[in-house]
Amino acid sequence: MQETRQNRIARLLQKELSLIFQSQTRMMHGVMVSVTKCRVSPDLSICTSYLSVFPSERADEIMRNINASEKTIRYDLGKRVHNQLRIIPELRFFIDDSLDYIEHIDSLLKQ
Repeated sequence: MQETRQNRIARLLQKELSLIFQSQTRMMHGVMVSVTKCRVSPDLSICTSYLSVFPSERADEIMRNINASEKTIRYDLGKRVHNQLRIIPELRFFIDDSLDYIEHIDSLLKQ
């Protein structure tokens, strides 16, 4: 179970990462990336972020691009939160496919 400090830092990182992705995907028309959840390790050194990508058909391509530019994303994040955090955590990104799973379950129930 996460502590209060971890939760506050996770919310801060989620907000700032979502702003970074919003500014970067504005140039790519028809693509939306949102940060659904962030979890921070107890020593605050690793941030695990779950991303929801719309349209989901391009999720693999976009995740490859995000993982390739992880260092620049971390640098941008560091510039945004350097007053709040002393050490910028290492970033890990995963696809949050819960919405696709919900759609799949709904389609099965309608049959």
